[in-house]
Amino acid sequence: MRRPTSIRAPLTGALAVLMALAVAASIGAAQMPASAGREPAAAPAEVGKPTAPALGLEINGAIGPATAQYIEKGLDTARQRGSPLVILQIDTPGGLSTSMREIISAILASSVPVVAYVAPPGARAASAGTYILYACHFAAMAPATNLGAATPVSIGGSEPAPPAEAPAKPGKEAKPAKEGKKSKGSKESKEIGQAPASEPAPQMSAEERKVLNDSIAYIRGLAQLRGRNADWAEEAVRGAASLPASQALQQHVIDFIAPDLTSLLTQLNGRETRIGDRAVRLDTRGVQVTWLKPDWRTRLLAIITNPEIAYGLLLIGIWGLIFEGYHPGGVLPGVVGVICLLIALFAFELLPTNFAGLALLVVGTGMMAAEFFFPAYGSLGIGGLIAFVVGSIILFSGAPGVEVALPLIGGLATVGGLVILGIVYLATHAARTPVVTGTQAMLGAVVEAAEDIATRGRVRYGGEMWDACSSAPLKAGQTARVVKVEGLTLWVEPSR
Repeated sequence: MRRPTSIRAPLTGALAVLMALAVAASIGAAQMPASAGREPAAAPAEVGKPTAPALGLEINGAIGPATAQYIEKGLDTARQRGSPLVILQIDTPGGLSTSMREIISAILASSVPVVAYVAPPGARAASAGTYILYACHFAAMAPATNLGAATPVSIGGSEPAPPAEAPAKPGKEAKPAKEGKKSKGSKESKEIGQAPASEPAPQMSAEERKVLNDSIAYIRGLAQLRGRNADWAEEAVRGAASLPASQALQQHVIDFIAPDLTSLLTQLNGRETRIGDRAVRLDTRGVQVTWLKPDWRTRLLAIITNPEIAYGLLLIGIWGLIFEGYHPGGVLPGVVGVICLLIALFAFELLPTNFAGLALLVVGTGMMAAEFFFPAYGSLGIGGLIAFVVGSIILFSGAPGVEVALPLIGGLATVGGLVILGIVYLATHAARTPVVTGTQAMLGAVVEAAEDIATRGRVRYGGEMWDACSSAPLKAGQTARVVKVEGLTLWVEPSR
């Protein structure tokens, strides 16, 4: 089959441009974590004797390395300024366990009281956010907020671990429920979102039990340190339980509910906590709040470690190197590709990367690119597209909010699929088109004998004289058909 070399460069360039545009769109739509684009509530007016301002920090979005760096620096700044307290405003779906533990370690080592404040209304402190709230000296929530669902994601995916079953009383056996009827226990279990008692509990591996027990012990230790509800904390990890603000107050998970920052400071006034071996009483009368924004290094790290940004940089890097490899001399695609690829690899080192997914993504992209230069009627392209989609889905795992958006994966896969269909169509069309140049185009052509030919002679073809060998005698002016071409000699046979 003849390779359609004339369409390689335009198609490669078109795919590179389409991929770059799709990735650029995702980068523009990616959200900035940690206090970008949202102003916190205004601090109350100063009353009475001026005091050092409190420091405000925000956890907004998925918790990652940039968030940990921002909180650690913020707590150190509060210590240097002599701030009376730090207000940590939380709105997060969770994040990386390593970053969460770094934040908690900084809070536990802080010489300044830290107040966890789940706000504004509609915010949440889910997963890693629940651990951080339990670690803070004081905890408050705004109305219409919630916290909980702290089960480690690596245990059974999104399925919470089953609660322990109560042992049966001695001398009695549990009676199975009759068929066609539901027991009261089963109904109540379904109402709170748990599996019915009659269903077998999913089995966990030793590694999963180890992770679960470690998480339970960790949050129970934080709860006992701050005097909060340790039993509910364990249920939040074991059964992925969640609570709204009102119930969190009733169950002694938080200290109070504050609709705004003014109410928060008012209710904090006079409360006591222990920092190390000393007792600290808060005096928040007339205290103002100064909100600390991330510096440029933290903002840059937050951008780089955004999963969709890292994903986009990886694709730009791969396609830049592929384009430079097949069209050397462009320089710019190679330079951009190397820089983007190195930055993406740095981000993958900090993120919970599944290296099997990364390998599938790279191999899939390479197979789709190979379809341009070695047309296989879609077999390479389709196989590469499947590997690309699967690798993109499983690229990140193990933390809420750290994932590539499915619409972005679907959009890139759609673009790749359409390009592959276009390649298949062009390759099929080229294979069916008659050859119009070269020796293959001469086969079957009609020639005219320029003289009488017994076995060898001369014939006219395309206004030129060619040496010819004939399988049968020919008269001058008689037509013949070309059956083979050897160098400058035509093998012909009389036309019928």
